[in-house]
Amino acid sequence: MIFTGTTAAGETITYRDGKRYLWFLSFIPPLVPLLSYWLYLRAQNPLATLIPFVFIFGLIPLLDAIIGEDTHNPPAEVVAAMEADPYYLRLARLNVVFPWVNYIALIAFFGTQDLPWWSYVALLLGVGTIDGGALLVGHELGHKSDRLNIFFGLLANNAVGYAHFRVEHNRGHHTWVATPEDPASARFGESIYVFASRELPGALKRGWRNEAERLTKRGERVWSFNNEILQGFALTLIVAAALIALFGWKVAPFIVAHHFLGWYALTQANYVEHYGLLREKLPNGRYQPVEPRHSWNTNHIVSNLMTLHLQRHSDHHANPMRPYQSLRDFDDIPRLPNGYTGMFGLAAIPPLWFRVMDPKTLAWAGGDVSKLNRRDVASPNRGSAMTSA
Repeated sequence: MIFTGTTAAGETITYRDGKRYLWFLSFIPPLVPLLSYWLYLRAQNPLATLIPFVFIFGLIPLLDAIIGEDTHNPPAEVVAAMEADPYYLRLARLNVVFPWVNYIALIAFFGTQDLPWWSYVALLLGVGTIDGGALLVGHELGHKSDRLNIFFGLLANNAVGYAHFRVEHNRGHHTWVATPEDPASARFGESIYVFASRELPGALKRGWRNEAERLTKRGERVWSFNNEILQGFALTLIVAAALIALFGWKVAPFIVAHHFLGWYALTQANYVEHYGLLREKLPNGRYQPVEPRHSWNTNHIVSNLMTLHLQRHSDHHANPMRPYQSLRDFDDIPRLPNGYTGMFGLAAIPPLWFRVMDPKTLAWAGGDVSKLNRRDVASPNRGSAMTSA
């Protein structure tokens, strides 16, 4: 597919998107668990159940380190044509199917197989994290304004039961990102575990509050079918009830654990995306507008292709409506040393995380700790003077 555009001087630009078919790599992570189940059923070897965990936390970070980064941006003149091409959006919608297949297959596998305890742990950690990728698809589609894409985004988010994601992310996180008010922005010196204890309940509360405000302004009841969060949780409960009816109550804890780890996958992403970064307060009491420098970025090619450019997060927050295929890299932005799953592994060991990331974060602030979103600074109450620019 060749895209064309016109420069300010009237010259025609032609461009071929080299990543056009490489985006199919986004289908690989959710297919890995299915391969694992198939190999186990053929050989009855529990070692096959380690494959998803090793793939997500071992192979992908290794490939990112070996293959490296891609800093290429499409020419500005062809971006409009790329964004108008329905191919990319259809690819994202197709991705909605896989987490649901994966989730149902995992519960069916647990409900019919007798596994050693470590297989359950390894599969939940690996598959739960992989299925957390449903939220990156819901993230992409949830930024669209039409009902069809919002519906597909709702389906994606609820493969891990995260019904409040679109509401919280769009109206909460994007407004307050890189400020002390945002539970989804990690503070300098805060471990992933402390962050999770603040972010998980904080995001749910803020999502519910934002949805309640939306419905109230429209003159509708909060506890009604029009509540997007209740719609999502209803779908989650119906599917869970069907799986329990099929395989018994023994799978109920696995369903809960699967969904929790899907939530935690998003928590890990939020942690590495904004750790320590702070938007400055302006004289009028508002925060400065979001800029690319307020998000950690990574151009590691393998994991970016598998996550629909989620890791070009700097451009996403500065331009939230820009679709994944046209997200750009910038020169003067904070950069992560590996892709997301590699950083997840680093964050799991806080002393290593602090050793690697704290110097980078301080360098971003020019060595001035007061310019960081710090753990030792309490979150002010959100009032009318504390609104985001």
